[in-house]
Amino acid sequence: MAYAEQTRLYYQNLLQDIDEQGLFKNERIICDRQGAEIQVQYPAGSELKKLINMCSNNYLGLSSHPDVIAAAHQALDHRGYGLSSVRFICGTQDIHKELEARLSRFLETEDTILFSSCFDANAAVFETLLEADDIMLSDRLVHASIIDGMRLAKAQHDTFKHSDMKHLQKKLEMYRDRPRKIIITDGVFSMDGDIAKLDEIVALAEEYDAMVFVDDSHATGFMGKQGKGVHELCKVLGKVDIITTTFGKALGGASGGCASGRKELVALLRQRGRPYLFSNTLAPTITMTTLKVLDLLEAAPERRNKLASNTKWWRTALSEAGFILVDGDSPIVPIMLYDAKLAQAFAQDLYAEGVFAVGFFFPVVAKGQARIRTQLSAAHEQEHLERALAAFIKIGKKYDILGKNKAELLNIEV
Repeated sequence: MAYAEQTRLYYQNLLQDIDEQGLFKNERIICDRQGAEIQVQYPAGSELKKLINMCSNNYLGLSSHPDVIAAAHQALDHRGYGLSSVRFICGTQDIHKELEARLSRFLETEDTILFSSCFDANAAVFETLLEADDIMLSDRLVHASIIDGMRLAKAQHDTFKHSDMKHLQKKLEMYRDRPRKIIITDGVFSMDGDIAKLDEIVALAEEYDAMVFVDDSHATGFMGKQGKGVHELCKVLGKVDIITTTFGKALGGASGGCASGRKELVALLRQRGRPYLFSNTLAPTITMTTLKVLDLLEAAPERRNKLASNTKWWRTALSEAGFILVDGDSPIVPIMLYDAKLAQAFAQDLYAEGVFAVGFFFPVVAKGQARIRTQLSAAHEQEHLERALAAFIKIGKKYDILGKNKAELLNIEV
C-alpha cells in the first residue's frame, strides 16, 4: 500500500510541474456538430460559447454535410452498427472491398487495404515490410504515428534534415548496399504546413533503388488538381510505393484510414499487418460514408477551390498584419510565437474573443517553437475569416507582438 501511495504522489507531482510551467493541456468541450462555428464549453460545466473554429481538420467542410450524414444513416440502416470481428474471420463486407477498389482508382495505385485509423496503418507498414538489415530514412519532422510505427520494425533507422535533399542523398549513398531502403515522409507536415519535395524524393529513390513512403493525411481530398494528394501535386502519380492516409480529416472527418500502393506490399500487409489482423473491421457507417465523400469530391471541385481561396486570403492577411508565419501553401497556417506561455495566453484570449484556436508547444512541437496552428476549411465564409483576423490583430496588439522578430517575441513577458 505504501508503494501505491508513493507512485500516486510521483504522478501527481509530474502533473503539478506541468501545470506550474503553464503547459497543461486543457480540453475544450464541443457541444455541437463540427463546422465553421461551434458551441464550446470551457472549462467543463461553464456556459456555452459560440466560436469560430480555426483549428479543425475539416478541410473540405464535409463533417456535417447533409449528404454525408444521410449516407451514414443509410449505412446504419442497411449494414448495421458494427461487425464484431476482424477482417479475415467474418468482418469483411462487400462495401469494404468496394471502398478499397475505389480508393485505388482515386489515388491511382495498384491496391488498397483499410485500417481503423491511419495511426494503425503506420503501425503496420514498417514492421510488416522490413527486415533487420533494411534501412528506414525519415524526414526529421514526420508525424508521431510514423515514429511509433518505425519503432516496431526490426529495420535500422536514420533521419535526414527536414526537406533537405542533399542530406537525404548523402544518407542514401551511405546506405547504398542495404537490401532494402525506404524514404519516409509526410506529404504535408502537420505542424508546419509545408509540403514535401516529393518529386525530388522520388527521383533520388529511383537513383538509389529505394522505396518511398508518404503519409498524406493532411492532403488527401484537396491537394493536387483532382484532390488526390501530394503525389498528384508533385506529378509523381504511380511512383510512390506506399501511401497511408486517413478518412478522419478532409474525407468526412470521422475515423478510419488505409495503406495504398504496390499490390505485393498491400498483399503482405493483408497477411501480416498486426493492426489489420487483430483490430475490428472498419465500421460500415464509415465505409459507406467514405464512398459517398469520394462521390462528392469527384463530382465538383468547388470545395477544393474555396479552400485554396480561403487559405490564400488568410495567409496574406496575417502576414500583412505583422505575424510570423511558416512558409507554405497548405491550409495549415502556423502563427509562430516561440514561447509556450505566450501561446497558451494567446489561445485563451482568442477564446474570449470568440475564436477557437489552440496553442502548440513542447512536446507536440520542439522546444522554442511554440505557435498557434490555424487551419482553414471550405466551410469558412469570408465573414468568419474577417472576424477571426480582427481577434488575432487585437490580441497581437495586446502583447505587442505585431511586426516583431523571433528574438523580440522570446523577450515578451506574459
